Amino acid sequence: MLSKFDHMLSQLEKASTVGKATYQSRILEATCRLLKQPDSIAALQGRIQRLDQAGIFAGTDWSTPAQLLPGLVKNTLEKAEPQTVALECLSLLRFLAVAQYTYRVNGLPAAQARHFLTQVLALNLDRILGTASEVSRVREGPMGPTIDQLLKHVLEQIGAESILSRLVDEVWRILTQRPLQVGPVKSMIVQIAVALHADQNGMSDTRAVGADRLISALFGPTHLCRDDPGLEVYTQRLNAADRGALQAEAMGMARAMHDTGLVSDYQVGFVQFIMASDHQDLLPQVLGLSSTGLDCLRCYQPLVNQLIKESVHIGTGEAILGIALMLERGILYSPPIAPSLWRLLATEPSATCTHSLEIAFGSTIPARQRMIAGVMQMLGQPLGVGQGNNPTCQSARALSMWALNDPDYLLWLLAQVTHNDRIIMHIEGQPLDSSQLQLGLASNIPLDADAVSILLVPHLDRLYAEMGRRVAGRGEDPHKWINPELHGWWVGRDFYIAVDIATGQLKHYHQFITSFYQTYHPLYNGNEPIIHPQPAGIAVTDSSGGFVGWHAITIIRVAFDQNNEMRVYFFNPNNDSGQDWGNGTVVSTQGSGELPGEGSLPFADFASRLYIFHDDGLKGAEKPPVEVSVVEDVYEKAKASWAAGRLAESPLQATKNV
Repeated sequence: MLSKFDHMLSQLEKASTVGKATYQSRILEATCRLLKQPDSIAALQGRIQRLDQAGIFAGTDWSTPAQLLPGLVKNTLEKAEPQTVALECLSLLRFLAVAQYTYRVNGLPAAQARHFLTQVLALNLDRILGTASEVSRVREGPMGPTIDQLLKHVLEQIGAESILSRLVDEVWRILTQRPLQVGPVKSMIVQIAVALHADQNGMSDTRAVGADRLISALFGPTHLCRDDPGLEVYTQRLNAADRGALQAEAMGMARAMHDTGLVSDYQVGFVQFIMASDHQDLLPQVLGLSSTGLDCLRCYQPLVNQLIKESVHIGTGEAILGIALMLERGILYSPPIAPSLWRLLATEPSATCTHSLEIAFGSTIPARQRMIAGVMQMLGQPLGVGQGNNPTCQSARALSMWALNDPDYLLWLLAQVTHNDRIIMHIEGQPLDSSQLQLGLASNIPLDADAVSILLVPHLDRLYAEMGRRVAGRGEDPHKWINPELHGWWVGRDFYIAVDIATGQLKHYHQFITSFYQTYHPLYNGNEPIIHPQPAGIAVTDSSGGFVGWHAITIIRVAFDQNNEMRVYFFNPNNDSGQDWGNGTVVSTQGSGELPGEGSLPFADFASRLYIFHDDGLKGAEKPPVEVSVVEDVYEKAKASWAAGRLAESPLQATKNV
């Protein structure tokens, strides 16, 4: 059987681009048969490099492994057609080869491959532990044992010693960043609960406590629901509880929510209970409000009550956290916000908007309520926005910046879309109508995103692309004009770029770094803080320091950390700010003074990955000098990573994008 397989593989390698599809299908059929044979997984693993390079993934969703989502693997393995299952199995073997450094895939560092496999294993712990349901076994048919064997093979290769411990650590690391999308994290916690029930798997006491905190936050955050009795029984207990018990429930719910960033269905039930009873005065306690949030709540109680009524349901519970954090931000005191939210409450989304939300979330919760819940989350957690598996970092960054800095403008954009299915923006005085524009970077609705992003990103993406077309051919980076026009007046009009746009080579790099220090470093800019968040561009590098592509981020603030090290705190819209950029440059998301959702780096490390920034131009010509040694240190770090091929003797086109 292997000899026939190798013959087909040779044919695939020799086939033309047009003819590869035929041989792809034949090899996948052969893979289905081969996977049922003993020792087949090791045989396929030994051929995965040839299979990949021959084009087995070409033209499929698996062609770019760095963009794959671990949360989709389980559903594919359980429900897809046999050939698709075979393709997913080969994809896992490719990740395994990269994680073990036996194969290198451009844009997929070994650490990312291992991280992907760890999450896949975590989401399939039921299979690994032998607790998969009979329903899934029947649905999968004869491929079921093969899938189990493959996952166990991956686990053996990756190492089983700390899968649960690493998963617990990973969940806490993600939750610390307070993402808007917590569905995948909740799935992981469910798997942790199942695995702990079966076997603690050598987990340390500390991590076991961490796991228990995660599980209890979802399934038993307080005394009256500690045994996870179900909402009906819990409501009966609330009806029978005295005032002291209800106060304890409220404070316990708030503590679990703010500790983890998760909202239990029991907290939804509790909030609905007090809002329908004589205990509405417990709302500040269950929201966990400080004096700031409490004052805001008292000033806008009717509005907040209506927002809770419309947005807080089973399935949109995270709106509770969003409302709490929105009140803590005090943004309702800004004159346009409250009337904008009243307008939102009176809005019935257009048929197109309703359809988009129902495609992404289903129709169990009405689209209007889903939309309002999404707004509450974004206004409360502006740094929790993520681009999902979509090339829309510019749009995601814009949404975050508006939610953070200009929320009434964000609400105005949403009103345009929900009423008219379009956004009108201007570039250099010329109007742009998103409904009349070509598709941008994203060809589909971003279904793996939050509700507000699903509604706005398709329009913002078209506008961004059209702005790029309007300013193309000027001989400079288009973001010089796009960023101020797209994001707002507060984006600095002075523009700096580290590379020559035509060749991609470094251009006046030492002056670029000097200007960045004089603009943003408090010791060189007269101790002036960042007034408004500023868009910037970084050169993304992998864990070995190799260049991956250009990426949009937001510089939020610059400050000393607790160790008196100057750091840049920034927002990365790519769903997870914590990344290893190589050569010791590891982005921190906690422990160095970060607020939830921020990533940070020492100033010089950040500067070494920067390639675009803006300045407000207020400092004039007199600027303090930056030491040559400081600039040279940044230059050496850049030269050892993304700029390695961008020196004068090695031309390189700057055309890659993330």
